[in-house]
Amino acid sequence: MQDNIDKRDRAAQFRLRLARAMEERQISQSALARSIGVDRSTVSQLLTGAGARLPNAHVVGSCASALGVSADWLLSLSDRPESAAELLASSLTMAEAPRALVDERIFEWHQQAAGYKIRYVPATLPDMLKTRAVLEWEYAPHLGRTADQAIGASADRLTWMRSAQSDYEIAMPLFEIHSFAHGTGYYEGLSLDNRLAQIDHLLDLCEQLYPRLRIYLFDAKRLYSAPVTIFGPLLCVFYAGSHYMAFRDRDRIEVFTRHFDTLVREADMTARDFPEHLRQLRSAITSATE
Repeated sequence: MQDNIDKRDRAAQFRLRLARAMEERQISQSALARSIGVDRSTVSQLLTGAGARLPNAHVVGSCASALGVSADWLLSLSDRPESAAELLASSLTMAEAPRALVDERIFEWHQQAAGYKIRYVPATLPDMLKTRAVLEWEYAPHLGRTADQAIGASADRLTWMRSAQSDYEIAMPLFEIHSFAHGTGYYEGLSLDNRLAQIDHLLDLCEQLYPRLRIYLFDAKRLYSAPVTIFGPLLCVFYAGSHYMAFRDRDRIEVFTRHFDTLVREADMTARDFPEHLRQLRSAITSATE
């Protein structure tokens, strides 16, 4: 909305928007007058007056509060009638995050973003790219019988990725794939056979799905990212451990999209180089055991 709108136009727009808000909320002139503490004749004047004069800030604010709209919208300073609190509530949501991605909410986000580029910084290796053996090693001790659900959910994501028209860009720190290959840190205790099979699985997926699946490795000493998934221009979801934080407002999504694109642009290992890097890691860990 332009700030240099003519005063007469702004006053006329105020009257139109006030009448619209009253009609949508089925509030009469008398009811609005009682709610904002003025005479009914004052409300009538607000609706039918002529000229460029606008009511004072107190009256505008009281009308906005009583009608559940923003004062900026009544004054043509915004095209969104929602109040600031409503805009915040709709743009940021919190949802519980299960230990394994069995929540249908995750799948729905992927489906809603079909056809858009999906940018992903995982907390570990992406679940949908893991072998069954790695998933069982990771989830079974914590989830018991529900580990099969986690494995099924991951298989669903991979099946969706194969069939959907979305591009997937995944950015991970270099140390993550190195830690996995050598069985250190988070992956300590994962057998060599399972690690080798996982590397072979990743190589197969890179060959089958490139360029729709592209994996980049960045140096965490220079760059940092929290676990995040950006579903095109629709949604940005941060993983905070026990909860997801989901943003839907365009400005924040653009900020985090630029952040992700920086990870890709400054990656030490590009998607084209990633398979060869995996082969070198595979050779190094097999040579170390001979």
